[in-house]
Amino acid sequence: MTMASTAVAPNPPVGGPLTGVRSHAWVRFGVRRLGRLLLSLWVLVTASFLMIHLIPGDPVRGALGPTAPAQLVAARRAALGLDDPILVQYLHYLQGLFSGDLGTSMVSQLPVSSVVAQRLPATLELALLAFLVAIVVAVPVGVLMGVLTRRGHGRRTELAFTGTSIVLGIVPDFLIGVALVYVFGVSLGWLPVAGNASPSAYVLPVLALAIGPAAILARIIRVEMVSVLEADFVRTARAKRLPSHTVYLSHALPNALTASLTLGGLILGSMVAGTVLVENVFAWPGLGSTIVSSILQKDYPVAQAIVLVYGVGVLLVNTLVDVALAVLDPRSMIRED
Repeated sequence: MTMASTAVAPNPPVGGPLTGVRSHAWVRFGVRRLGRLLLSLWVLVTASFLMIHLIPGDPVRGALGPTAPAQLVAARRAALGLDDPILVQYLHYLQGLFSGDLGTSMVSQLPVSSVVAQRLPATLELALLAFLVAIVVAVPVGVLMGVLTRRGHGRRTELAFTGTSIVLGIVPDFLIGVALVYVFGVSLGWLPVAGNASPSAYVLPVLALAIGPAAILARIIRVEMVSVLEADFVRTARAKRLPSHTVYLSHALPNALTASLTLGGLILGSMVAGTVLVENVFAWPGLGSTIVSSILQKDYPVAQAIVLVYGVGVLLVNTLVDVALAVLDPRSMIRED
């Protein structure tokens, strides 16, 4: 009697082909994002270098003043390497960046890196606090407006909210800052209008930066919330008679915020750039007020470095947003392929 041998099929690999596709997609995604970041950084560095050469006039003469002796101007130009060919200057500039040397201030003779390090924390504090305030205000307001105006309900509420958010979103930050200074600083005298010596001094500049972005983000969250509330999974949650707060906060809100994440990252980048004007309105001791004073004093190495810092900050924020979106929705990363 013979027994028929039975062939046993090997076990399929753990995870299946989908895991391999996703892993390869992550590799391609990382390579693309890194390439874009490096290319953008090179363009930014080159533009910041050319800035000092494209501005009309002699920056050394402008920094030393019109009465400075010609010998002193020539000696300063030679010390800064401005008499070298532009390609040599560019290579020296890149070498300095890789070694952490941003140059020397033409006015104070201090290393530019120390000037930036001294002013950067105040700017970061202002931008991050304003971003947190914008998020804390925009999320509940946007969710509430989405709930109140879904399915065509609350038409008047929707029109009032949309009109108000549009107006607040298009008014420049520095104009909001001027209005806040006049009302709460000059007329009422409730809050200080200059510097950052006390916690109360943060209120007005943070509000000036946060009001516009909060209005824009709240409007986007309302639109996304209205759309999500009509989705099938929300209808299923309601059919299960789940509490309203569970439906809104656990099911609808995460999906609405995912779509708003890109805008939130762009808002943070715009807030960092928006500190330039707001800092000058409130005499805030950060990079924004420093770059304006350095331009007025023809201190171009300082202005050059601050432009570079602002640009790098915006690029890094955008890259982090892209990565966060890919983590939250891997399908978008795979669709790019």
